[in-house]
Amino acid sequence: MEVIRSQKRTPSNDTVSNPKIPLYLTAPQMEVRLEEFELFAVDRLRVLKGVSDGLARGRNPKEMDDLVDTLWKEHMRDPDASLMFNKDIISHFVLRLVYCRSDELKKWFLSMETALFRHRFRLQNFEAQRAIVGEFGLPYKAVTGAELEGLKERLGQVVRSLGQISPTVEAVYYKVPFEEVPDLVASRRVLIQKGYAFVAGSQLVSLVVTQFRSHISKALILTNRKWTTTIREREKDRLTPIVEALSTSYLGPDYSQSTEYAEISLKDIDQVAKSSFPLCMRHLFEKVREDHHLKHGGRMQLGLFLKGVGLKLDDALAFWRAEFTKKVGSERFDKEYAYSIRHNYGKEGKRTDYTPYACQKIILSAPGAGDHHGCPYRHFSEDNLRAALGRMGLSSRGMEGVMDQVRNKHYQLACTMTFEAVYGTSCDAGINHPNQYFEESQKILKSKTPPAPV
Repeated sequence: MEVIRSQKRTPSNDTVSNPKIPLYLTAPQMEVRLEEFELFAVDRLRVLKGVSDGLARGRNPKEMDDLVDTLWKEHMRDPDASLMFNKDIISHFVLRLVYCRSDELKKWFLSMETALFRHRFRLQNFEAQRAIVGEFGLPYKAVTGAELEGLKERLGQVVRSLGQISPTVEAVYYKVPFEEVPDLVASRRVLIQKGYAFVAGSQLVSLVVTQFRSHISKALILTNRKWTTTIREREKDRLTPIVEALSTSYLGPDYSQSTEYAEISLKDIDQVAKSSFPLCMRHLFEKVREDHHLKHGGRMQLGLFLKGVGLKLDDALAFWRAEFTKKVGSERFDKEYAYSIRHNYGKEGKRTDYTPYACQKIILSAPGAGDHHGCPYRHFSEDNLRAALGRMGLSSRGMEGVMDQVRNKHYQLACTMTFEAVYGTSCDAGINHPNQYFEESQKILKSKTPPAPV
């Protein structure tokens, strides 16, 4: 796959004849425009993050099938089948490059791509599924004749044990080594005899997904080697910045401008912090009030958040000055801290209008000793997190639900569940940004406030 700057890419003529679901066995031999390199990856990332949220919320297989179908149509569909197929291929290989760079990234990408493949496969008809099995080159043949007849009674017992309303033995079964379908064996959904599992045609997904996951896992290791040995340095001025940014990409509003629900003044800040700040910002706010200081990471995380919720530059300077001068004095504050506050508001240096940090960036930060930034759901001890959630008013039941998500490393969903518990309403979109939490909170609180008398 060669990335170019502006030439229009012409799709190859044979893409339409390929299966609807690519297996990503080899990198595509095609030219890709630089704009497509990033845009295609972002669209696929929206799909994978939607899959991740669906799984974390415990959706059943049918609900996940519907979710994947909707996500794919929304972000990856193209009227031209060949262009859609190429977008599918390109976006996968770009994200493979993005997510090969650490064990944590690899684990997430492998799980989400496998889940996406599973549900896309389930949405295919049986003939299309068999074609994909053939494309993988799996050496499994259907059981026929006397062997199938001899197994029908035992196969029927398996079907009946699954509680199906109309227990019938399917017409097509595959004989495979039992260790290749561990999920079916674990849930006792297959007949096992002499080391072989007899997999029904409707269960082909389990057979194929095992192979798919194994292939992607090995491919990520090889891609990482290529990235570290050649690609990162060779593309340091072009592709490397894009690749390194994509894994922490936030795909929603940047909250660089305040809205009707994000406009706070210095006199209201304590009350608003208690009622509408997410836990990460509430913790930083309490610490600066308590210690009259924050290290650089905390100042950046909280300062940009406050900017995003509508705190004007003059008020921001007054807020930080009032706290820091209790510890460092006015002269040192003006010399060491005021410049960076004005810089965040685009009034110094390159005049860049910096945007508040999204959840993904906060979660992936690495606070050290004495730091208070980062995501509490990831970085707090269990005792400290429980205490913090208790101060936000969570019940024991609500707290246990949040802690379950934390143990499973679903930190954004833990924050979403906190939001739902605090405000007594669902948040189907999920919390992806601290400023989103603030705005949604303000909408709810203001809707409950009676209008002022005329």
